[in-house]
Amino acid sequence: MDGIRVALVEDHDLTRAGLRVALQQSREVEMVGEAPNGVEGLKLLETTLPDVAIVDIGLPGIDGIELTRRFKQFLHDSEDPEQGKTKVLMLTMQDNEEAVLAAFAAGADSYCMKDASLEQLLEALQVTSAGNHWIDPAIARIVLQQIQDRQNQQGIADTAEENKTISIHGVDPEYDQILSADPLTQRELEVLELIVKGHSNAEIASKLYITVGTVKTHVRNILNKLCADDRTQAAVLALRSGLVT
Repeated sequence: MDGIRVALVEDHDLTRAGLRVALQQSREVEMVGEAPNGVEGLKLLETTLPDVAIVDIGLPGIDGIELTRRFKQFLHDSEDPEQGKTKVLMLTMQDNEEAVLAAFAAGADSYCMKDASLEQLLEALQVTSAGNHWIDPAIARIVLQQIQDRQNQQGIADTAEENKTISIHGVDPEYDQILSADPLTQRELEVLELIVKGHSNAEIASKLYITVGTVKTHVRNILNKLCADDRTQAAVLALRSGLVT
């Protein structure tokens, strides 16, 4: 089985070298190139079209957010469907709301802190390469808070307008039927609650005294039962449905 084709765009020489060495030691990764700035990074991504591009947010020239926006536009404008598959994993030390939301608005698929463990980075690459979103636990709280704030604002607006009949806090009847037909187990609810709080698989395993493999099985069952594409969507559905408060 071929490894995940990864391109690395990072301006700090030591960080870039450390990441390269660490990733090259994994059988799951195939490094296809690296670049020290945004301009060269954009050319690298357009040329190699990796499965996942690891992009530092604070690049010289054009920063990681602008690079992501331009590259995603390049993919969008391409007539070759094969060129629309590259995913972007944003790598950063910044966990402020403005940077996080700007990165996702630019088209980033996943967001990982630089102080993440190698295990977490590899997990992020696997999840992102599979077409899902991976959000660092430190970042997940910001994203979920943003979702909750929007839900609250929408709920207030719906109350103020008597003609409004749709509430973002409600659960679609079809979704309610899905939960009734195949409800989550108590253990799955415990795992889901920790997902909403932004914990990684390893952290969930530690808190519940189970193996990471068992956590992955529970996560897979949760996604199937909730008809969710990834952990973030599952967390949103959990909040909307009241499964987790």
